[in-house]
Amino acid sequence: MIKAYENLSIPDLQNVLLEKDFRITKLQTELDQLKRMIFGTKSERFVATDNSEQGRIDFDIESLSVVASLKETITYTREKNKNKKVHAGRLPIPANIERRRIEIIPTEDITGLISIGEEITEELEYNPPTFFVNQYARKKYVKANGEGIIIADLPSRPIEKGIAGASLLANIVIEKYVDHLPLYRQQNRFSRIGMNIPSATIIGWLNATCELLSPLYDELKKEVLAQKYIQADETPIPVLDKQKKKSTHQGYHWVYHAPELKMVLFDYRPGRGRDGPKEILKNFSGYLQTDGYAGYESFDGDKITLHHCMAHARRKFDQALDNDKVRAEFVLTEMQKLYAVERKSREGDYSHEQRYELRKKESNKVLAELKLWFAENIIHVLPKSKIGEAIAYSLSRWERLCLYTTDGKLEIDNNLVENVIRPVALGRKNYLFAGSHEAAQRSAMLYSFMGTCKLRSVEPLAWLTETLRKLPDHKANRLASLLPVC
Repeated sequence: MIKAYENLSIPDLQNVLLEKDFRITKLQTELDQLKRMIFGTKSERFVATDNSEQGRIDFDIESLSVVASLKETITYTREKNKNKKVHAGRLPIPANIERRRIEIIPTEDITGLISIGEEITEELEYNPPTFFVNQYARKKYVKANGEGIIIADLPSRPIEKGIAGASLLANIVIEKYVDHLPLYRQQNRFSRIGMNIPSATIIGWLNATCELLSPLYDELKKEVLAQKYIQADETPIPVLDKQKKKSTHQGYHWVYHAPELKMVLFDYRPGRGRDGPKEILKNFSGYLQTDGYAGYESFDGDKITLHHCMAHARRKFDQALDNDKVRAEFVLTEMQKLYAVERKSREGDYSHEQRYELRKKESNKVLAELKLWFAENIIHVLPKSKIGEAIAYSLSRWERLCLYTTDGKLEIDNNLVENVIRPVALGRKNYLFAGSHEAAQRSAMLYSFMGTCKLRSVEPLAWLTETLRKLPDHKANRLASLLPVC
């Protein structure tokens, strides 16, 4: 190994050492990030530190004096700690919960005594879900002269000639796609309360429910894509590969969120290529907010204005803290100021116009200074270092990152759509994969409805039960009225 460097000049040896030092630093940074991903906190919350007094030990010997043996009385007034936590008391029980009154009579003789009131103590109980059967009794009548029989029509049901009612079907969907309970676990729960339902039957019910909901999903898609501002992101979902046993295919849920409408659309695609979003967004015009994924670049044009996410830029500097703490902390501190403006407008319930004016007044100055700082510092850092990559990432996307300050309806980042994606990640940990590409698309449809219910603060079980009851007889031109309403 040493012989390889014998004929090198001193400048060449210095260059070799510099390259090795850089490689060691790069590998150490990657190792630190890997450890953080495995063992560290996932939070990106940044708390700025003041290092001006850190490590300072004041040995002011001259100020020391001999403690006199004199006694003195010291009195002072101390303010009460306002931050002291006060116990919130017992958990309040909502008024709509059924109350079952149980009267307790004293053991002593109360004959002739006058009641002066009562003391109520509440105890919360739980009655696990149970099955019940709707029996539709229809009497038959014979017409005069034997002309036929009269009998009432059965009401329309979610699954024609099926035994599963709307509430049971809705519960199966909610437990899987909201509570992340796989179907086989639901099957075990049903067995414990005396109803043995084969897994194939439950899967058939779920498929029939999705078929019934399919026209409503198309209506939701139409509503979301008609907006002038949507956010987009994607998340992987393993799909069972029927051609290779015990193997899965990496599919993707593409997610489109309309912040103003508070609706979300999941669309399954077998891959991460641009063909999927290209088909979905072919008629869309307006602002499209995304992360820095290159697959979205082709959409920036006459109809679509691409808008980037500040949180993704911020994440780059969070990852660079171990590489260049001083520079990374400076940028994170400045970005905190941008988010303080957003928090102020959100807590003040500002209108779009008010938010635009606030950003113009406070955010634009911070952004201008940050851009200047990036331009000055990029020449002083290694391009392949974490801090160099972070600065280059932000500078190359700067106009799109700052676009949110030009319109009050635009968000600073894509966090709203990322929050909607989280149930998919939780679901993956429980049911591991989708059984087929068709099953993955059905899950995309159900995640769309459940995500919209959450965004609009609609109780999903009640909404889905009522929707399944109405859909069989509902007019096709009025489907939008069945979508979750705030």
